[in-house]
Amino acid sequence: MTRLLSLALTLAFALTLQAADWPHWRGPNRTGVTDEASGWTGDAWLPDKPAWSAKLGEGASSPIVVGERVFTLGWEDGKDTLRCLSAKDGKELWSQSYKCPRYPRFHMGDEGIYSGPSSTPEFDPATGFVYTLSIDGDLICWDTNADGKKLWSRNLYDDYKVERRPKLTRAPQRDYGYTSSPLIHKDWLLVEVGSTKSGSVVCFDKKSGKEVWTSELKEEAGHTGGMSPMMVEGVPCVALLTQRNLAVIRLDAGKEGKTVATFPWVTDFANTIAGPAVEGDSVVIVAEYNHRAMVRVQFTLSEAKEVWRAKFPSKVCTPVIHDGCVYVAWQRIRCIDFKTGELKWEGGAIGDPGSCIVTADGKVIVYGLSGKLALIEGAKQSPNAYKELAVKDKLFKSQAWPHVALAGGRVYCRDREGNMVVFSK
Repeated sequence: MTRLLSLALTLAFALTLQAADWPHWRGPNRTGVTDEASGWTGDAWLPDKPAWSAKLGEGASSPIVVGERVFTLGWEDGKDTLRCLSAKDGKELWSQSYKCPRYPRFHMGDEGIYSGPSSTPEFDPATGFVYTLSIDGDLICWDTNADGKKLWSRNLYDDYKVERRPKLTRAPQRDYGYTSSPLIHKDWLLVEVGSTKSGSVVCFDKKSGKEVWTSELKEEAGHTGGMSPMMVEGVPCVALLTQRNLAVIRLDAGKEGKTVATFPWVTDFANTIAGPAVEGDSVVIVAEYNHRAMVRVQFTLSEAKEVWRAKFPSKVCTPVIHDGCVYVAWQRIRCIDFKTGELKWEGGAIGDPGSCIVTADGKVIVYGLSGKLALIEGAKQSPNAYKELAVKDKLFKSQAWPHVALAGGRVYCRDREGNMVVFSK
């Protein structure tokens, strides 16, 4: 009986490890941090060849993983396609398509380095629904338990009369359309609509798609990957980057959508691509271009206060905060002290594209360039020096804009042309 009980506990533990999901933009908690280990054995990491590959259509949308299903969004031949693939072998289980332009209706600039959907799908474990947002503002709810049956849809440009992003600095004007991932909060679906008339954020009923409330803040949306949940003095909030400010908005009953505070953050080209990274009551933001800085901003329910500012910029990679350190991958891979803003170490080469994951065993998975995938030792084991453990390079020929994902023992890498390879640990 004792042996049987031990075996049962071992199997249960193994099943728990295999059940790790990546259901949102930047992972299970939308932080870039996972409870799953990297798979590093001490002398080896991933096999030489991928377990499987797939063609998904153009776009910078990242894959999400729920159990043994992978959901992806890509554009081809005048349509966006949501695909559900087997995580085991990449076989398509079902797909749903809708008409959509390759570029948004007010697109301006940089058409040679992006196309198709940029927003990452959002999964709701309570309902099994997945939500997608096209580059042209098509917000759609799909039932993953019914082969992706469309439950409701609406177009944000049409419904909220959103116009082209304005030119706010001396840099050339840019507009990439809708880029940010929606966010589930209880019975709500929060979306960065960017309406100067209705609200920067609009809350929809996640089951019906009906508007519930709009934010007090009314500013154009920035070009970011998504919002970040946070708590301020015990109050649930969400942090976002508009085209003009870092803002924190309340989500508590009776004060939904009220602005906690804002911190000025106007970036050339409206390119606040790297999203807000949250740790406690602080938000770390980062930008190249006119700022060339990383800033830690602390929030109370009445104000936003700059804690430190350091010269560690990033164009695309959203910082990952873990165990007192801030990791970011732009040009080089850097580890910064969260408390002081001082550099702990830097090294490697990653280019403009970049994303990071911190794993349960303290390793950092970094992805960038044209499909460079690297495993780096975290600051706990290597506090003073950059230490590269393993690397795979030139997986693709185009930019690795989509965020790398880790789930169920598999690492998912995609480029902007829609090629994806999956390595099994």
